Amino acid sequence: MKSRKLYTLITGVVGLILISCHDLDLQPLSQASGETWFTDETQVEMSLNTLYLHQFWPMFKCDWGTTAIMSLDEASDDWMNRTTLVPFTNGTLNGDNSTFVKNTWSYSYKAISRANTILENIHRSKENIKDEYYERYMADARFVRACMYSRLISRFGDVIYYEVNMDLEDAYHVKRTDKMEILQHIYNDFDYAAEKLPVEYTGAETKRATKGAAYAMKARIALFFKDYETARDAALQCINLGVYELYPDFGELFWSKTKNSIETVFGIPRDHQFGSAIPPNGVRPYLSRNVTSPSTTAQPSWDLFCSFLCTDGKTIDESPLYNPNEPFLNRDPRCNYTIVEFNSNYFGYNYTPHPDSTTCWNYELNRQVPNKDSKAGDQYASYNGLMLRKGIDEDWNDDFYVNNDKLIMRYADVLLIYAEAKIELNDIDQSVLDVMNKVRARAYKTDYASSAYPRITETGQAGLRRILRIERRMEFAFEALRYDDIIRWRIAETVMNRSNYGLPTSVADCRKLVTDGLWFFGGTPEIDGNGCPDFSRMANISRYRVLSQRVFDPAKHYLWPIPASEILINPDLGNNPNY
Repeated sequence: MKSRKLYTLITGVVGLILISCHDLDLQPLSQASGETWFTDETQVEMSLNTLYLHQFWPMFKCDWGTTAIMSLDEASDDWMNRTTLVPFTNGTLNGDNSTFVKNTWSYSYKAISRANTILENIHRSKENIKDEYYERYMADARFVRACMYSRLISRFGDVIYYEVNMDLEDAYHVKRTDKMEILQHIYNDFDYAAEKLPVEYTGAETKRATKGAAYAMKARIALFFKDYETARDAALQCINLGVYELYPDFGELFWSKTKNSIETVFGIPRDHQFGSAIPPNGVRPYLSRNVTSPSTTAQPSWDLFCSFLCTDGKTIDESPLYNPNEPFLNRDPRCNYTIVEFNSNYFGYNYTPHPDSTTCWNYELNRQVPNKDSKAGDQYASYNGLMLRKGIDEDWNDDFYVNNDKLIMRYADVLLIYAEAKIELNDIDQSVLDVMNKVRARAYKTDYASSAYPRITETGQAGLRRILRIERRMEFAFEALRYDDIIRWRIAETVMNRSNYGLPTSVADCRKLVTDGLWFFGGTPEIDGNGCPDFSRMANISRYRVLSQRVFDPAKHYLWPIPASEILINPDLGNNPNY
């Protein structure tokens, strides 16, 4: 099968590029490289390859070489980290206390500067490059530039916009450009990229962005800014290419051994051999105490767990199939693909956080062993009893360096972007139901035309909007997309002002809950109009522990602050409201 995305590892060429273009790392802007570069196709290719380094497409802080594991998931209601919150979730975010904010700004502009440098200087090599490839290379650089500006305006609003690198004196005084004006430039870059990039790569060609990636990333940023017609059309253009499909097995799709799948519209590979694997500090926090004690700090939240539908397509507060004594039973398959089911085999251990389970079965030793995944065996076992399974397989336990592909855009997202845009336009037809049902049916490993899954039949705008939002949450959990969803839907002020709940602190208190069999949950939370659980009104919730209280101020937190270090360099930047 032909490849459709970037699938080349950047190796020795990186050092040469960084030496030749060292001034590209000046922030926030930079100047062009020396005149000895960009004289042939090889040099242009090497420069383009650096635009796809992992630090320019972060999913974890460790992609920037730092020790923390934070991703945008941690800023959402899908994530729980013991009793700890980050500035995004405790209401203290400012321009000086978040490395994630600073790096988002600085690395985005580094990539933009490198893309601009290529575009400014590629003419030097024109005589040595075929016209077809010359335009393709420019399209590649413009694609990356558009992606970086998309990230910046969705996080910071108005930002500095430039297409030609300026000298430092000008950079100290440049003002921000209106985000909607920048959006039009982004569209222009994506349109050029979609016209000039190949549908797919063949043979020994270096594989970077494609026509489908340009359409899809344009659709994503258009949806974010509620330009629904553009989002619909761009998503449909990607669909109509006919080169992408949903991978048949939802669980396997995210494993490290599943490479360059038919569903990947845009992604970047990892490889430990070339230094691009997720390192142990980004791996161990997701694994249980039995596997990797003493880490275990990153878990799915109860909010996420309760958002998965039952197998009748209803929410847990509506479905007669939901049993709080067996909360994993009769749930959408993506629930068990995403979160470790109680009493299932997890890295050779029977995973059971039950407070009476002082021991658990070790499948490799074929005997009971001390259970560190229960409060009875380890006080730092998962504070809410949940562990992440999505994307985690046995490869994670080899040396704790893992090579999961970085999936930036997959076909399921294209389908649901198309559906959401049509729903918001109130242009609901069979195509909307078809694409949503295709995504849901894949989770059940069946054809969307079959009756072996709960087909979506709703055609009302409000009802279908709720279903779409639940579908996105089930489909994209822990893929760094939930944060953008709650920001785009303007529901962050609701869901991010709710508490994180978990199990009581002591073993004795946990065991008190077992008297009625409801040691994990004391009841069933109400699911609101956006498909989100509200635990505050759940029966017996007082028996459980408030682990942390999220804080979100709608007067300022829908945008990020401009990094304080950038304002010191250029006071004309100013800051976003109320920071």
